[in-house]
Amino acid sequence: MKKQEAMNLILKRFPSAHIVSTCGHISRDLYNLDDRVENFYMVGSMGMAAPVALGLSLVKPNVPFVILDGDGSLLMNLGILSMIGQQGPKNLIHVILDNGMHESTGGQKTVPLKNITDIALQMGYKFAVEIESIEDWTQEIPSEGPVLIHIRIQPRSEKVGKRVHWTPQEIVQRFTNNLTNREEIVT
Repeated sequence: MKKQEAMNLILKRFPSAHIVSTCGHISRDLYNLDDRVENFYMVGSMGMAAPVALGLSLVKPNVPFVILDGDGSLLMNLGILSMIGQQGPKNLIHVILDNGMHESTGGQKTVPLKNITDIALQMGYKFAVEIESIEDWTQEIPSEGPVLIHIRIQPRSEKVGKRVHWTPQEIVQRFTNNLTNREEIVT
């Protein structure tokens, strides 16, 4: 599956979720695909999307959150799995887009994420699934978390889109304004 296909599936499955996306190409791809106030782009903060989303999910327990993580970013902060599992936020979906490389920093191979779904379950996630094709996406995935969705994607073959034009301060401001003004309903 291509990254854009996977991201489109995520946006369709969780349309009301606030999305915290990891640094680099994943944030750029989300920005170019669907820039919206519910997106928090972690520009330049590898490995920190999951901790930020965990904190937000605990402060706003009635707002759904999706983490868009990469395999390289997750590996930079693997201990976050135990923190998410221990805290058990019901409003958190953790998506790992796994292309087997640190795409944003030059394509260096990552350590393969073998059995990451089993590890997540052992850490306290309520549900974990590995997705390798669009057909796999049709299975039932609970909306109550924490949930881990490990999606194997193809390495990029197309050119990377434009950079996020929002400054970090603007990203924070528009995201928090939206959270403050949002009716808190989990879907």
